[in-house]
Amino acid sequence: MKRILEINICLVFLFLYLPILAVVAFSFNSGEQTAVWQGFTFDWYAELFADADLWRACRNSLMVAGIATLIATVIGTATALAIERYRFRFREALVRCLYLPIIIPDIVLAIALLTFYVQTRMPLGLTSLIIAHSVFNIAFVTIVVRARLQGYDNSVEDAALDLGATEWQTFWRITLPLIAPGIIGGALLAFTLSIDDFVTTFFTAGVGWTTLSVHIYSLLKFGITPKINAISTMLLFNSIVFILLFLWFREKGARNSSGI
Repeated sequence: MKRILEINICLVFLFLYLPILAVVAFSFNSGEQTAVWQGFTFDWYAELFADADLWRACRNSLMVAGIATLIATVIGTATALAIERYRFRFREALVRCLYLPIIIPDIVLAIALLTFYVQTRMPLGLTSLIIAHSVFNIAFVTIVVRARLQGYDNSVEDAALDLGATEWQTFWRITLPLIAPGIIGGALLAFTLSIDDFVTTFFTAGVGWTTLSVHIYSLLKFGITPKINAISTMLLFNSIVFILLFLWFREKGARNSSGI
C-alpha cells in the first residue's frame, strides 16, 4: 500500500511539473516549433530584451506591483496588529472578511471590482489596477504578519515601557524589528502574486496599462512560440526567487521567535 501511494505521488508531481519543465526546455529551442527540438540557442531571450512592448509591459507590472505591495504591507501590518493586540466590536467579522479575497475565485473578485469602478465612474488605468491588486494582497500580508505575531513575546515590550520608553519608541525599536521578517515575507508574497496576476488585471486595466501577464496573453493569440516559453521561464524564475525569499524570511522569523 505504501509503495502504491509513493507511485501515485510521483505521478501527480510528474503531471504537474513536466509541462513546466517542457516550457523551460523549449525556450532554448533554436527552431520556431514548440514540440520539435531543433537545437540549443539563447536567441529568444535576446529577442525579448530587444522588445520595446515587452519592456513597457514589464515596467507597468513592476510599477503596479511595487505600489500595491507598499499599500498592502502598511494596511495589512496595521490590520494584523489591531486584530492580535485588541478586542473590538466586529473583530471576528473582520477576520472572516479578510479571507474572502483568498477564498473566492479570481473571476468573481475581478467582476466585483469592475462593477464597483463602473458604478463609481472611476476610469480604468493605473489607479484602478493598484486598488485591485491592493485588495487581494492585503489579506495575504495580514495572514503572514498575524502568523508572526502569534509567536510574539509581549514581555519584551513591557520591559521597554518599564525602562521609560514611550509607546512609539517601543514600536519602532522593539516591535517593528522583531516582526520585520514576517512583514518582509508578506511583502514578497504580495509582490509575487501581483506580478503573476492575470484575471484581476485583465478586468481592471485600462488602455495603455498592459501588464506583463496581459501582454503574454495577447501574444498567445498569434500562436505559441519559443518566445512565449522564454517569457514564461523568466516569470517562473521570478516567482521561484521571491517565494524562496519569502520562505527564508519566514524561517528567520520563526528562529527569532524561538530565541526571544
